[in-house]
Amino acid sequence: MSSNLTGEPTDGTPVDGRSSTHYVAPLDETPLVGVDAVKVAEKRSNLWIDAWRDVRRRPMFWISAALILLVALVALFPGLFTQTPPNNNCILGNSNGGPTDGHPLGFTKQGCDIYARIIHGTSTSLSVGFIVIVLTTTLGILFGAFSGFYGGWIDAVLSRLGDIFFSIPYILAAVVIMSVLSQYRSVWSISLAIGIFAWPSTARVLRSEILRVKNADFVMASTALGLSRFKILLKHVLPNSIAPVIVITTISLAGAIVAEASLSFLGVGLGSDIMSWGNDINQAQNDLRVAPQTLILPSIALSVTVFAFISLGEVVRDALDPKARALR
Repeated sequence: MSSNLTGEPTDGTPVDGRSSTHYVAPLDETPLVGVDAVKVAEKRSNLWIDAWRDVRRRPMFWISAALILLVALVALFPGLFTQTPPNNNCILGNSNGGPTDGHPLGFTKQGCDIYARIIHGTSTSLSVGFIVIVLTTTLGILFGAFSGFYGGWIDAVLSRLGDIFFSIPYILAAVVIMSVLSQYRSVWSISLAIGIFAWPSTARVLRSEILRVKNADFVMASTALGLSRFKILLKHVLPNSIAPVIVITTISLAGAIVAEASLSFLGVGLGSDIMSWGNDINQAQNDLRVAPQTLILPSIALSVTVFAFISLGEVVRDALDPKARALR
């Protein structure tokens, strides 16, 4: 009869008359390899992958993305949505008329097709928005990145310059600029008038994020490896600080579209010969009681577009914020 390390038999025979039985499990039933194994097949994870996993489960992301895709298709390919010329087929006899066959939304005061003008005006409003965003994002990244990363007198000069531009409401500045340049009203002039004074918010957000990231361990490691400060900024600090800029860019695009419409509504925006939602709203404001559709329909197109971009920005902001994901 054999016994284990405790002195008790392994075949179940009691030593002191008790009926308790002790067993020794075979060694191959609990292999150490199985206990100490590390799972290496888990899914990769980082900020962007986690954000995508979060947004794809939210219905508002797909709704806003679908609306933006539709608006982009209308802006790029208006001929797919209407074959009616927006200006060349205007008949005064149809002035402020209601919907008819082939003209589902009725007519403007000049007898032009409202639906065709909304479709063709989409490209103008989106063009202004995208030009403004390219300008503000470029200036904001340049000023914010250099100010936050290098600090010192560079930060002092760029921050004070940003404060000067930030203290001036960009709508008011654009009104003054477009009034002075009344003979040169175009998509480019109104975009520059808005974008030149709208970049400080992007610069401030990026600067604060870079101040947080530049003290991280991977930045210290890159410095120890001998990388120049400019390469560290481009390869490590800026990519890890760009997430808030993406969010503010998406929301600011909606603001730029509203700014163009506001300037056109005030009569200091695009010329009357350029089709845009703001111009149509401006021309229809005197006919609100007689033909409300001429003002309401372009306003709906503007509101839906702005809603889509703002909603997308809100969803992306929550997805890129780990604290917000943890609270849901």
